[in-house]
Amino acid sequence: MKRRNLTAAVCLALAGALTLTACGSGASGTGSGGVGPIGADHPRADSDFWNSYIKYFPDKAKELGINLLNPTNSQNKVETLVANAQSLQSQGAKAIVMAPQDTGAIASTLDRLDKAGIPVVTVDTRPDKGKTYMVVRADNKAYGEKACKFLGEKLGGKGKVIEFQGALSSVNGRDRSEAFAACMKKDFPGITVFEEPTDWEGPKASAALTTRLNQHPDINGIYMQAGGVFLAPTLQVLKQRNLLVPPSDPKHIFIVSNDGIPSELEAIRKGEIDATVSQPADLYAKWALFYAKAAVEKKTFSPGKTDHDSTIVDVGGGRLEDQLPAPLITKENVDDKAFWGNQI
Repeated sequence: MKRRNLTAAVCLALAGALTLTACGSGASGTGSGGVGPIGADHPRADSDFWNSYIKYFPDKAKELGINLLNPTNSQNKVETLVANAQSLQSQGAKAIVMAPQDTGAIASTLDRLDKAGIPVVTVDTRPDKGKTYMVVRADNKAYGEKACKFLGEKLGGKGKVIEFQGALSSVNGRDRSEAFAACMKKDFPGITVFEEPTDWEGPKASAALTTRLNQHPDINGIYMQAGGVFLAPTLQVLKQRNLLVPPSDPKHIFIVSNDGIPSELEAIRKGEIDATVSQPADLYAKWALFYAKAAVEKKTFSPGKTDHDSTIVDVGGGRLEDQLPAPLITKENVDDKAFWGNQI
């Protein structure tokens, strides 16, 4: 895509927090007189990660001068998301931010919104089909690779690992699972991996862990693809079995997670888990809203590095994705104030 040109003064006004690899035209406002209205559907309210994201949303909208409709919540159900999108459209939404957890079933809704001239920004997930203005997410394959390398090195390339896979109907669940499996096969063939599909549900992970520990009491590694739903039930099972011990204890089970929520960071400090890959809940909210506003203002963007430490990539057919950084957090850097989990 070609970038639109702005005057130097307007580009300067967009500098700092609101600058990217492209600038476009359009003025910003505040409150009810701001850009919009912009609609948003939040994916669920039973996860610490998503609840943190939701808390950031109104403040980020205010900072950006966005007139935000009352957000809806689809509670992890695609049929509810479809109905919520229709409701937001009927309320006059000029753009919609959503995070479809079933990335295959949302295509028809995206097509309908596109025909109605309502651009969609998806956050955290990339739909399998359908038009999006921008996808805001981190490199989820890197999540799986970082988790694999951390566990592989901690276990010395030998042992047994249980993996709580996210929903495989989600691109995130697929990306993390495929990357973790490929890395283990290539770099740590001496490690046995027990893949446990969970549909992002904590009780399923808890049941799987209990069963596997009964069958294989020598399991010495766990990969949780979402700490927001898996952390509490996992720690509960380990505590019941007297396996919640520090890394210096031979019975310690090395655990790496994904999310970067405050409870994960506290668990790292306590030695209950060993690492997590931080999903930037604050940046997800900020940049999803930024792009929704940009869509209303008819700005365009191009692949390339941004000035907020991310990269916009073309994931095929001209579909753009802003891949935000997702650092590995361990005992060594857990107190870094730059992590959003240390800011709330």
